[in-house]
Amino acid sequence: MIARYTDYILLEKKQSLLTAKAYTRDLEMFQLFCEQNFQLSAIEKANYPEIRSWIVSLVDSGISNRTINRKVSSLNSFFKFLQRTEQLEVNPLANHKALKVPKRIQIPFSEAEMNEVLAALKGDDYASLRVASVVELLYSTGMRRGELIGLKERDLNLEQRTLKVLGKRNKERILPLLETVRETLQRYLSEKHKLLGETEFLFVTQKGNKIYGTLVYRLVNLYFSKVSKKVKKSPHVLRHSFATHLLNKGADLNSVKELLGHSSLASTQVYTHTSLEHLKEVYNQAHPRSVKK
Repeated sequence: MIARYTDYILLEKKQSLLTAKAYTRDLEMFQLFCEQNFQLSAIEKANYPEIRSWIVSLVDSGISNRTINRKVSSLNSFFKFLQRTEQLEVNPLANHKALKVPKRIQIPFSEAEMNEVLAALKGDDYASLRVASVVELLYSTGMRRGELIGLKERDLNLEQRTLKVLGKRNKERILPLLETVRETLQRYLSEKHKLLGETEFLFVTQKGNKIYGTLVYRLVNLYFSKVSKKVKKSPHVLRHSFATHLLNKGADLNSVKELLGHSSLASTQVYTHTSLEHLKEVYNQAHPRSVKK
């Protein structure tokens, strides 16, 4: 049954071989646990008590809650597959609550790092202008990687310096563009049209196909690896940097919320941690009663 599920992941879900192997490893680990502890070789017959025992054993082994949640997610996906193929009526994980995990605090790029990368984004050819446009848009608007990938040429209004973005739950928002970003995009489009003509999507590959997530990640990581020693150098860190730098410069939280496309202030408040640290630093330097080091 696990083999059939692996084929389903590869062929119907179009997941990578690496992802399929990860799912398979998790299922085989659970199967071994069931065989050794409950003499149960078919994991599709497992009930929640067996699953809970497995989770407890994983916790006792010292595995992080985040990793355990991922393994349980693999099992949950397997049970949903069994339901979809009418081999299972009730998913034993239907009411399972994930283990609590500590929130990861993203460390944004500094303004100096951003300026260094933006200064290095030179070149008038299509590839160079595409990288410059991607990095400048991510940093100047705070949009998500998925939102950038989905941008279409018709969403861009260079005259009014605005950009229409389709966010989560198909919620549209209009974002303003800095003049420098407008100029970069104008040069990019000029070169793109010479090379490929007009295309539906704003950012495409050299063959004219819609740009994809791993390529966006590679472009960001490549340039920021030259100036930053931070472990994580991703499009999401650019989004975090956008929000943090705005808040550091005095932007109000509600405005940043609207720009980011958050549905509630609670989501935006994640980005205030670094701003609070900056505020403490300014406070300690400026207050007359502060002990200067």
